[in-house]
Formats: sequence, C-alpha cells, structure tokens
Amino acid sequence: MIDRAAISAARQRLASQPHFLRSTPLLHLPGVALGVDCAEVWLKLEHLQVGGSFKARGMLYRLLANPVPDSGVIIASGGNAGIAVAAAAQALGVRCEVFVPEVSPEAKRARLRALGAEVVVTGAAYAQAYEACVARQQATGALQAHAYDQPEVLAGAGTLALELEEQAGRLPDTLLVSVGGGGLIGGVAAWVESRAHVVSLEPERAPTLHAARAAGQPVDVDVSGIAADSLGAKRIGAIAWQVSQRHVHDALLLPDDAIRAAQLWLWRELKLAVEPAAALGLAALQTGVYRPQPQETVGLVLCGANFDPASLA
Repeated sequence: MIDRAAISAARQRLASQPHFLRSTPLLHLPGVALGVDCAEVWLKLEHLQVGGSFKARGMLYRLLANPVPDSGVIIASGGNAGIAVAAAAQALGVRCEVFVPEVSPEAKRARLRALGAEVVVTGAAYAQAYEACVARQQATGALQAHAYDQPEVLAGAGTLALELEEQAGRLPDTLLVSVGGGGLIGGVAAWVESRAHVVSLEPERAPTLHAARAAGQPVDVDVSGIAADSLGAKRIGAIAWQVSQRHVHDALLLPDDAIRAAQLWLWRELKLAVEPAAALGLAALQTGVYRPQPQETVGLVLCGANFDPASLA
C-alpha cells in the first residue's frame, strides 16, 4: 500500500534531481468555457512533463529508490512508461531496454530510440510484451520497472496530486482520472484520500477497473480501441485496486467516439495537443457521463501527449 507519507517521501527524493522533472501548469477555466455547467474546470497540464506524460515521476523514483545493476533497467510498456524510464535512465547514465507491443505507435518507438533505449517490439498487446520482458529480466538481472504496479511508481504519480494541491491552495471537489493499469489513479487517490471525490474514467473497450469493481476483484479484460496504446493494461494493478476500494468514488466508461471528439476539441479550442488517454476527463463532462453540480470545481489530468500530432488534422 501507499499513503500520503509515502508520496511526501517520493517528493523529497525526487527533489534530489531538480533539473529532471517539471512542475506542470494548472489551468483554471470557468465551466462555461468548456460547455460544462459547473463553477470551474482545472486542467493539470501533465502532458508537458518530461517524456510527455505523468509517468516520468514514478519511473524516476523507481530508479532513484533502487540500485541499478550494470545491465540497467528494463520495462514493458505501451509507450509512455517506457519513454519515462528511458528519459530517466538517460539522465542517470544507465542502460535501458523497453519491450513494446505491436499496437504501440511508431511515434512512441521513435522517441524511445532517440532517448537511447533498446526497443523490442513483440506481442499483439501489452500482456505479451510484459511476458517477454520478464523472461529477459530473468536472463540479464536488470532492474525491472513496472508500468503501473510498483509502490515507487504509484508514489511518484501521487506527487502530481500533491503538486496540484500546492498550486491551487486546495483540492478540487472532484478529480476525473484516466485509468489503464491504475498507476495514476492509485497515486492520486492515495494523496487525496477522502478530501475530494476521485472518479475513474476508462474507454468502454479497455475497462480494467470498471470490470474489477463489477467482479469484486481484479479480472482480465479484452483491450482494444482508440487509447489501447496507453490505457491497454489487461487488468487493474494490485496496488491501485487496493487504493481504489477505499478512495475511488466511481468508475465510468466512455465510448471511443466521445474520447476522439474531446481530443479534437482540446486541440481546436485550447490548442492543447494530447493523446486520447488525456481526453477522457473532458469527454466525460461534455457527454454528461459525469454530471457536476453547478457550484462544483472539477479537476482533469491531461496525462500524456505521446502520439502523432498529424492525427489531429
């Protein structure tokens, strides 16, 4: 389990590398500016983080908190976690090997190679890439980083919520958080606890937490759709599942067309270029899947921007 003390400790340790992570902006907009009947919408622009996603926080902390052998660090990733590990490894001067599934976009693979990582493309989905990564780690002894299910990874992600609270001087009434394997929502919910509502958002075609709540335990799901490259975990992570049982208020699903529409809206109206996974919060508001109260303040985490921007044309 992780808690606020673990997240505060992560924040302190991350401060030992002051030139790596960025304090990402928090944009305050009236609800009407997004076509939403609520007081304010806060956009945490975490897609501007090093490596293009929130993952940089947890991956750097994983490397700082553990000895890294000569064989370096290894990870299986749909792309964002791998990019974050590769960036951290480059900053710390250690080797990095990343296993990505065939569904991962070429833009993410190119970014990995540019950061000096050795990229292995294998398996139709994340689960198969992960199995190959585990076998390789056993052969090399490299430090394994997990995309979403290690205490350091969730604690690092939780520093995003800590930072948001510092920037605003308080938490919003509700935080809408995209979920794949659960590293982000686990960290955010562990920091927020019961001081605000935390709501999980997932694509209908990748419903890991929603399915787990229906079954009463983590279960495997089929994964496909517009955000499968970044929200493509086969089941919710064990740590995130434990945190979510106490601190996640609801788990909602969104269709791909609504996610795509919100992604395009963010670019067209706010000139924010984000990947589909980062658009679920706005999609939930604009479709009414999540309906805030008129005086409510809602926070959205724009969690990543590792995609081909030509797709916004």
